[in-house]
Amino acid sequence: MIFKDFILMLLSRLIMVVCVLIGVA
Repeated sequence: MIFKDFILMLLSRLIMVVCVLIGVA
């Protein structure tokens, strides 16, 4: 399903942003 892939991409991007924020903080 394309929608599932979109959700996975969004989730991975969100996790990456969280990791960057934790690294900065």
